[in-house]
Amino acid sequence: MYSYSIKLLVLCCTILAFQGYGQQAARDSLKKSEKYGLRVGVDLSRPLISALNDQYQGIEITGDFRIGQRLFLAAELGNESRTVEELLDNEPKVNVLTLYDFTSSGSYAKVGVDYNTYENWYGMNNSLFVGARYAFSTFTKTLNNYSLYDSNRYWTPEGFVPGSEALGEYSGLNASWLELVLGAKAELFANFYLGASVRLGVLITNKESEVMSNLWIPGFNRKTDGSRFGLGFNYTLSYFLPLYRKAREKTAPPPK
Repeated sequence: MYSYSIKLLVLCCTILAFQGYGQQAARDSLKKSEKYGLRVGVDLSRPLISALNDQYQGIEITGDFRIGQRLFLAAELGNESRTVEELLDNEPKVNVLTLYDFTSSGSYAKVGVDYNTYENWYGMNNSLFVGARYAFSTFTKTLNNYSLYDSNRYWTPEGFVPGSEALGEYSGLNASWLELVLGAKAELFANFYLGASVRLGVLITNKESEVMSNLWIPGFNRKTDGSRFGLGFNYTLSYFLPLYRKAREKTAPPPK
């Protein structure tokens, strides 16, 4: 009986030892690998602005795919429509005059890379990144109304008369630009991320109508005469879909 008990105890200890070894091996294996996959999301700011501003409608889908320890392929696809109105008025807000009123509407695509500068602890996938995009937008512009300056003040004392000949839609417009991106993404809970980014764009090409300059470009935002720069932003909620695991790259030891 005593001998049987000893043998049973040794067997139990052996089983527990193998279980512990297997669990440790599994943990060690996980420590040496990280999740890679596709993260897809939507910009939260555009639907919010659409709900608050009846002169704007927009949506943007975002995505990135991890291809290295810190490197991601990234893209954004979107559609925007905005009505821009330029007013001429004085301080008491009397004799308000619309100089021009137009609507730009179209789609855009942005493709590029992001580089994560943040050093994560094992198991974390947050990012503080810099990136670059090549972007292209196609759109139409509808000139709703405008006013012409008239130097003959006898019939038009205010100096402006309504224009009519150039009203209408102008299609086939497009623009392309390069974009510098600064942003961050933080994991709220399992595989869900909240992100934000600021984007500085510089126009490469800009096809305009003969009547009016492209003062607002979908995906690029507002453009002023004499400047090729534009500023944009987004706030994203995204979901990460793990597809495979890859060995974690070893970091160089700190210099002594």
